[in-house]
Amino acid sequence: MKNTIIALTMACGLSTTVMASTTTQKPYTLDFNPQNYQLEQLEINGKPLKVRAYTNIVYVKNPVDIKYEVMNIYIPDAYFNQQEVNGFNAQNAPIFFPNEVGGYMPAQPATLVGRKMGGRGPTGQNKPIETANPPSTAAYALYQGYVVASAGARGRTSTTGKAPAAIVDLKAAIRYLKYNDKKMPGDANKIISNGTSAGGAMSALLGATGDSKDYLPYLKKLGAANTSDRIFAVSAYCPITNLDHADMAYEWQFNSIHDYKKINMSMLDYKVERKETAGVLSQAQILVSNDLKAQFPNYVNQLGLVSPQKQPLQLAQDGNGSFKDLIKQYLIKSAQTAIDQGQDLSQYTWIKREGQRVIDINYDDYLVYLQRMKTPPAFDALDLSSGENQEFGTEQIDKQHFTAYGFEHSTAKGTLADAHIVKMMNPMNYIGQKQVHTSAYWRIRHGAYDKDTSLAVPVILATKLQNTGAHVDFALPWGKPHSGDYDLDELFAWINQISR
Repeated sequence: MKNTIIALTMACGLSTTVMASTTTQKPYTLDFNPQNYQLEQLEINGKPLKVRAYTNIVYVKNPVDIKYEVMNIYIPDAYFNQQEVNGFNAQNAPIFFPNEVGGYMPAQPATLVGRKMGGRGPTGQNKPIETANPPSTAAYALYQGYVVASAGARGRTSTTGKAPAAIVDLKAAIRYLKYNDKKMPGDANKIISNGTSAGGAMSALLGATGDSKDYLPYLKKLGAANTSDRIFAVSAYCPITNLDHADMAYEWQFNSIHDYKKINMSMLDYKVERKETAGVLSQAQILVSNDLKAQFPNYVNQLGLVSPQKQPLQLAQDGNGSFKDLIKQYLIKSAQTAIDQGQDLSQYTWIKREGQRVIDINYDDYLVYLQRMKTPPAFDALDLSSGENQEFGTEQIDKQHFTAYGFEHSTAKGTLADAHIVKMMNPMNYIGQKQVHTSAYWRIRHGAYDKDTSLAVPVILATKLQNTGAHVDFALPWGKPHSGDYDLDELFAWINQISR
């Protein structure tokens, strides 16, 4: 997907779009209007595609903030003319549901021309607009024959966007699609969510918590459609999830690494200015790291996880054990895949090989290569300085602790978030539970060079899903940092396989 050119033509201006604003009128309709669209002409690598764009649809009756509680729906025009795209038609096309959430910040819906959308001409100027901006994942998905629906969601910087606002908003958007299944092309029984980082966490939550009653009071207050919010499949890139155990997982992994290169972000949500600050952990921070590392084995052991070979996955108090060995096996597999694809990994002397076959990895040396990025605690900061502290705030309190350790050792006299809210933000609490519909198909990717959270976090999620019968495609792609949507050919091949 290199050397890509995208062009768009605006036509058939039937849309009466909702302007981004925090002022609302009540109630909005939940009925999809198939005539309320703009016709757009896409062209990627010389391949044309006409798309009907339904933008800025308010997806609940009683929105709190219509700058974010809106959805863009893109449908191949062929589906309104009894035609097929890539073997799909109006009845069986899967619905691709990407979100743009990053850093638990508020997010607007995805568009067709990427995150930095180029300007268009005046209304009615129906000339192709050439742009250097890359096509979005949504644009590529349309060429696969998918219907694309991307919803915005509130985020932590707003008093009304604290947890669980984002996941509630996305669930409400799913309910809108289900409610209107007969009115629009695409199969609402085949919704595949996709997200990266905190957006990956949202994608995982959507898949893990289908129809859970915990979210109903929030959905009813928004006036969400009275239907299901279960989804078919999940694509999650580097999900920043399991937050109430992420600090201990991070220190289990990086406890021996005291040098760090911390990333300070002035903005988030794909408009990020990242400044690197190097440092060394203080003695007080090392003690915190030791405390948190010591907690992690107990957490892993009480999960009762087993490997694909049905081996119990556990850790001794020193942090070693079969669970750590499983992570090493995923890393070995990752390195082997990279070599098989032609990458030269000879510079990594800590990868032990026999010819072209990887037989072992020195895990301690791998961690030195990976480097520590965050200081302890990585997520529930004792001084309430993390984005996650803000995520668990309330309308009255901007930032709170969400772990017992953070609360007990707070240097800011912080309050503790409601345990039920913390529960609702962790997919681990719902997978395999009765009266909750967990998605059957999962694709989880976490780069082998990603140090934003511990490798243990996605491995625990994938293993829990496997143990409860889900079909899980999990990998730690070699050399990939904290990022997503870098392997769209493989992602779409997976979606095509499970959807046909």
